[in-house]
Amino acid sequence: MPPPSSGCWTGLTWTSTWTRWLFLGWASPLSSWSPAVPIWFSWLLSGSSTCPWSTWGRSGWESQLLETGFLGIFLCPLWTLSPLPRGTPTSRIVLWGYRWLIFRIMLGAGLIKIRGDQCWRDLTCMDFHYETQPVPNPVAYFLHHSPWWFHRFETLSNHFLELVVPFFIFLGRQMCILHGALQILFQMVLIISGNLSFLNWLTIVPSLACFDDATLGFLFPSGPGYLKDQVLRMQEEEARGARTPRTRAGSVARHTVNLAMGVLVAWLSVPVVLNLLSPRQVMNSSFNPLRIVNTYGAFGSITKERTEVILQGTASPNASAPDAKWEDYEFKCKPGDLRRRPCLISPYHHRLDWLMWFAAFQTYEHNEWIIHLAGKLLANDAQALSLLALNPFAGRAPPRWVRGEHYRYKFSRPGGTHAAEGKWWIRKRLGPYFPPLSFQDLKGYFRSREWPYPKPE
Repeated sequence: MPPPSSGCWTGLTWTSTWTRWLFLGWASPLSSWSPAVPIWFSWLLSGSSTCPWSTWGRSGWESQLLETGFLGIFLCPLWTLSPLPRGTPTSRIVLWGYRWLIFRIMLGAGLIKIRGDQCWRDLTCMDFHYETQPVPNPVAYFLHHSPWWFHRFETLSNHFLELVVPFFIFLGRQMCILHGALQILFQMVLIISGNLSFLNWLTIVPSLACFDDATLGFLFPSGPGYLKDQVLRMQEEEARGARTPRTRAGSVARHTVNLAMGVLVAWLSVPVVLNLLSPRQVMNSSFNPLRIVNTYGAFGSITKERTEVILQGTASPNASAPDAKWEDYEFKCKPGDLRRRPCLISPYHHRLDWLMWFAAFQTYEHNEWIIHLAGKLLANDAQALSLLALNPFAGRAPPRWVRGEHYRYKFSRPGGTHAAEGKWWIRKRLGPYFPPLSFQDLKGYFRSREWPYPKPE
């Protein structure tokens, strides 16, 4: 396979064939047959904030998934079922769209850090990050106890990868490939060290746009009749000038659609660029209702202490009685039981665990949904309990009272007294998060908010 002549891509018609195949493997389980159709419907049904059926939140990774999926619609032809269609080269506009996406993701994350928390500027953020991130995993426990100089190196490396490396995209083929390799390596490190949902896996997708055929060809079988052999023959035909017959109308339509998409992305990028240049930069926001071109960022500030809301229930008729036995509800992944090993769930996402992490920063008045959850627990609601790992009242009558307790959590020290007792965490009570509530207490609360009143099961 001849090397690329210039830039990041070859000058041949079948440029970036490997890239397109890799994209399709990530983008759709139906990628063996024209995934443009399922990608289109997936984006339409789940994405726009203007859609009445949309139940998506406002998390950065959800907007990123929508933008990635939108570009995927234009990555392959709509009207063919062939796994290797002829005469429909991958649009460079789409590939540049993906490169523009990864550029904004990384640069936005880097700028929000530099402009945000002081610890990113004095290189101390990684002293706290592993312990205070939304859902730590077992690797984070050990990385948290790394030497101080290692944490300084991590922070400097983060700044280099997010503030300098993104510009490699515009510096020619070799630097473009280096950018893709470094960003994929960076995302793999983040996957290993944290449970950031599918965010890091998703960020790998536009990074693939930094590679060309000559770089990715080794990933595919090269025997007679295999994909690589077919592509090589197509490239040889192109080199000899033996072009695949194409309908003029189809070619014009395809180029027009791709050009329109490029103009749309460029137009919608204007407020995003202005936001990147602004000292008042915001992260994970959309400036258009379709959320096609968005602004991204992560961990603009780092929490220095980890606090947790622990939900507890009791069967005692008197919540204030000294002998009332309060039992903890356990969530699927967030810290609770001190002896439970931190979980490893990436690329999956336990949304309730993340919401509990956010709720611990504020009061229950700012997070009324947690009172709604308490009402569900008082009713032993099966749907709500399915989101938890442990219901202490399973097989018993529902609790008479539910309360929220506020604790400060810290990792135990490897080899220390608590670790020897099998404890991954140590904790200290800060006080009540919300007072003991009974079923009767919540009737008026639910009615005033027009919430359906749960029925005991």
